[in-house]
Amino acid sequence: MAAPTKKREIQPRNENIGHNGEEHSSSDDQSDSENEDASEAEQGMEIQVDFEGRNPQDPDFNGIKILLQQLFLKAHLDLSGLTDLIISQNYVGSVVKQSSNDTEDSDEDENEDPNNVFGITTVVNISDRQVDNQPCVKQLRDLLKQLAEEHATDATNALIRNVLENDAAPLGLLINERFINIPAQISVPLFENLVSEIDRAAKKKMPFKFSYFILICKVYEIQNPKKDPQTKNKNNAPHVDILWSNREEEIFAEEADCSFEFSVENESDSGLEGTWTESDNEMKPYRKVLLFESSKLQSIIDKIKLHVAGASS
Repeated sequence: MAAPTKKREIQPRNENIGHNGEEHSSSDDQSDSENEDASEAEQGMEIQVDFEGRNPQDPDFNGIKILLQQLFLKAHLDLSGLTDLIISQNYVGSVVKQSSNDTEDSDEDENEDPNNVFGITTVVNISDRQVDNQPCVKQLRDLLKQLAEEHATDATNALIRNVLENDAAPLGLLINERFINIPAQISVPLFENLVSEIDRAAKKKMPFKFSYFILICKVYEIQNPKKDPQTKNKNNAPHVDILWSNREEEIFAEEADCSFEFSVENESDSGLEGTWTESDNEMKPYRKVLLFESSKLQSIIDKIKLHVAGASS
């Protein structure tokens, strides 16, 4: 059973979220053209939502699992077990929830939509010593070894395997997942809270003193035919733009000790939802795996602060 809920303020408030798939009513005598106009207007609609960070609780199970599914897709991984693990260690990590206007603490979560989880930021210890207690940890380790063997360079594969097999250098899997259109600014307080909680847990001799972190990012390659056709790379391939689902993770990539990527084009990728047309550029989904020393985490967060502040100004 999870510990009592603690709320954490998240800045900025009142962020815009794309309104996808919202049902609307219309009278039976509306013309087709009116319906089309309403549909087009709705697709462009934005709503203002206040967010807050809370420690994960049992009612968040379905919402957290959905977020994990959009990251891991068809990987051989017990996502229910991983979700249970995240909730059981809820003194570390946050879920992003819609803020409640109710000022009373009692019974405020009873009527809350259990799927109202917009993001999850946490860390899971995937060191070898955790395998016996958590089968999903063994699956995560096996998955990372397999992916590195198949897609990484020899040097990167050797480094990742060495970290996974070195119990003297504990490894944490950072999970930084949220729905599309929630801006990168929200990641700063989430990561700052996470750093504080990791430090607090480590001081209590809990298994959260890490030497390395590994982060799996959602990335999309977009072939952009509107760009100058003369601007091709050395292999004479068309220009390709890179889109990070979580924009702040590009900063992590710049600071990573090593990385590799792999395509998930043949899997159902729900990371970018919405209404697409034939004129939209083709987006090929990838996953990018980053490994970096834990000592870099705070400096990365500081860079994210500067990056998102500059982008929003």
